[in-house]
Amino acid sequence: MSQTKILLDETDIPDHWYNVVADMPNPPQPPLGPDGQPIGPEALAAIFPMALIEQEVSAERWIPIPEPVREAYRLWRPSPLFRAHRLEQALGTPARIYYKYEGVSPAGSHKPNTAVAQAYYNREAGIRRLATETGAGQWGSSLALAGQMFGLEVRVYMVKVSYQQKPFRRSMMHTWGAEVLASPSDRTQAGRQILAEHPESPGSLGIAISEAVEEAASREDTNYALGSVLNHVLLHQTVIGLEAKKQFEKIDDYPDVIFAPCGGGSNFGGVAFPFFADKAAGRELRLVAVEPSSCPTLTRGHYAYDFGDSIGLTPLLKMYTLGHDFMPPGIHAGGLRYHGDSALVSQLYHEGLVEAVAVPQIATFEAGVQFARCEGIIPAPESNHAIRACIDEALRCKESGEAKTLFFNLSGHGHFDMAAYDKYFNGELEDFEYPEEAIEDALRHLPKVG
Repeated sequence: MSQTKILLDETDIPDHWYNVVADMPNPPQPPLGPDGQPIGPEALAAIFPMALIEQEVSAERWIPIPEPVREAYRLWRPSPLFRAHRLEQALGTPARIYYKYEGVSPAGSHKPNTAVAQAYYNREAGIRRLATETGAGQWGSSLALAGQMFGLEVRVYMVKVSYQQKPFRRSMMHTWGAEVLASPSDRTQAGRQILAEHPESPGSLGIAISEAVEEAASREDTNYALGSVLNHVLLHQTVIGLEAKKQFEKIDDYPDVIFAPCGGGSNFGGVAFPFFADKAAGRELRLVAVEPSSCPTLTRGHYAYDFGDSIGLTPLLKMYTLGHDFMPPGIHAGGLRYHGDSALVSQLYHEGLVEAVAVPQIATFEAGVQFARCEGIIPAPESNHAIRACIDEALRCKESGEAKTLFFNLSGHGHFDMAAYDKYFNGELEDFEYPEEAIEDALRHLPKVG
């Protein structure tokens, strides 16, 4: 049997992030202000440090990683690449299945890859507090960890349904010194407005973003930190794919298809973008973003300019969207319950350069349980989406006899999601296909620009 774990040395931690903009066939669509006109970097200066703004608009292929960030990465990077021998045997597939395991980070997911970078740049800019949102809690716990590393206070607005479903994620954030509030809250005008209209609102990432942005814009000592969607966030996550490319070189293999969960896009962009450079150079390669059928942003949304938050405090981004006032159902993959998607991922999907597929909730848990029983790791509900799509592809290989190399990003463990697994085993989970009329209703409220 060939190697199971493919490991790198700490000296192999990337010293530059990869910027996909340099290899996109068309320049990214610019963000717009409320008047529908393109905005400059200065419009973001109220809530972001200039170093991150420069990364947001950069077209340079390689961005240096500061040494203090690389030093923090050494706590868990390089992360291992695994060959899923046992899963292959259980499926009876000729395909070779690999996964990159990001659950080895202190927060148990891929999110610290950008959290430590954002905390570092904010500290260097003299900022002492960060406000942010979180869905399932992976991002909030990651920023809490990073804030502790770099001496920053952190306040997290956590989507209420996840706040209730995932109490131990809250405990992690508290352990690392962060304050956690259920969103919508009564601390902000945005939260109070939502509560006045919908007192029992389960919350959404869009609402939580509104609250965090409002707080950051109203305090000079506070900036905003976002865990996905924006260009600089996906940039920082490319350490995943850059490491994976080195690991595949060590075993003289290369993926035919890459899968990753996709909510805002940091997970997908982090693993897929470094391989996109090869695709842009002519290599045959499929890059597949996997989303929940209950929040089908890429597969059923519209490609249009929309706000990144529910209230309309952010610039307008050209992205696939279900409408900024879209209210997703309370599925257990809380990190994928976002109305929009990364502008970079959206543009590549719109131009036919990456793919997307939507999968139902119960099937993702079936895949996660099968994976856990074969490979031993209990995946996060978000990661189960990539596993589902990868297993489906492996079964197609079984039918066709093709010995493809399949690769997915196992973005985090599910140790704090066992209540969701209990509901699955008890038959209490439901599949939810979001009604077309509800999507169309939300899309009617899109800004009239672009």
